[in-house]
Amino acid sequence: MLKKLFSRKIIKFLLGGGLAAALNLLLIFVLIEKLNINTAFLRNIANVVAIEISLVFSFFIYRTWVWTGGIWSIREVFLRQLPLYHVSAGVAVIIRIVFIFPILDWLGVNYAINTVIGALVSASINYLISDSFVFKTPRQKTDNQSPIITSSDTYYPESFAPALAVSSGFRKLESENLDNSTFVKTLSIVIPAYNEEDCIVQTVNNISQLLEQEKIDYEILVVNDNSKDKTERLLQQLNLLNPKLRYINNYYPNGFGFAIRCGLENFTGDAVAVVMADSSDAPEDIVFYYHKLQEGYDCVFGSRFIKGGKVIDYPSHKLIVNRLANLFIQILFGLRFNDTTNAFKIYRKQVIDGISPLISHHFNLTVEMPLKAIVRGYSYTTIPITWRNRTTGVSKLKLKEMGSRYLFVVLYIWLEKHLARGDYHLSKRKIQTKSKV
Repeated sequence: MLKKLFSRKIIKFLLGGGLAAALNLLLIFVLIEKLNINTAFLRNIANVVAIEISLVFSFFIYRTWVWTGGIWSIREVFLRQLPLYHVSAGVAVIIRIVFIFPILDWLGVNYAINTVIGALVSASINYLISDSFVFKTPRQKTDNQSPIITSSDTYYPESFAPALAVSSGFRKLESENLDNSTFVKTLSIVIPAYNEEDCIVQTVNNISQLLEQEKIDYEILVVNDNSKDKTERLLQQLNLLNPKLRYINNYYPNGFGFAIRCGLENFTGDAVAVVMADSSDAPEDIVFYYHKLQEGYDCVFGSRFIKGGKVIDYPSHKLIVNRLANLFIQILFGLRFNDTTNAFKIYRKQVIDGISPLISHHFNLTVEMPLKAIVRGYSYTTIPITWRNRTTGVSKLKLKEMGSRYLFVVLYIWLEKHLARGDYHLSKRKIQTKSKV
């Protein structure tokens, strides 16, 4: 990853951007100071002129120094690439100004950190769009042939709609590497519940009925997060009706992350799925997770934003924040997986052991678990899932309170990835186990 992060192309891209920024400042100084422009209207005109000149300047730096080769025709360069480059730069700037800075500011992130994150994300967006679309030109036609695109593996940056990528696993295991001994016999479902009297019975019954119908051996472990309503009483009644359901009271301080950690310390199955109590996660997707895990993967992650995925009644402001947060994580870790923040995922028991101890107290645990699994070398695949907004009760996720906590966990795992020298990686754990044997 570090080699990719500091590749020659990216370094040239950053240097070219720096030269363009310096030219922009120089032009502003010359146009305003030397020409004695003293009205707001003329200063705005000067600013637009300076930006446009520096933008064209950066385009030709990138075209001749970073993305070399290709077709040098007037039609290709001036009628296709240059307009697309304006769009690319404009999209990056608009996302930074309209979304990233205001949202991080609303979440209480320090303005300096906000500026750095905004600059990194907008530069990354500009680079991805430029690399994937702007400077990808078809090779010359040969006789009786259609144009041949230089790269068939185009990566589409994340958007606010389901991505264009197909729903097959992003990190596939070769069939010859699959081990039949990895069969999951018992599946555990961990459900955190805080004041969920309106929906916990329906959620548990829907899951248990489907798993019974599919003849999957299971246990449902509900962690009562010290609810103040009738949740615990309902769980006691459910336990009498279904011995495969049990509940425990969270022995940590209150909090979503603490409740999940309590459940992960007490499940007994070969694999565990984290499921929400509000029926937002489709029971059918649990079955898909289970069968996909039998193929030998260590984890199966669901995405609501790939082909086949679906979200129903997602509040628009949360959707915008969700997409931006996941885009930031994708860029930072170089992932194609685009739904890291969703809690609904499944892990083998050895993965839970390998990513422990978990440190998150709240909803940021939903990011800590999959990122640790990925960074530490566990295999995973992705399938499309359906998410439905709760119809009863009140959501416990408060975006303003969680923003800085999410950022802390993401940066913590990023530092582990690049500075821990593989100390927590799966390969190191295998070596240590062999040495003990």
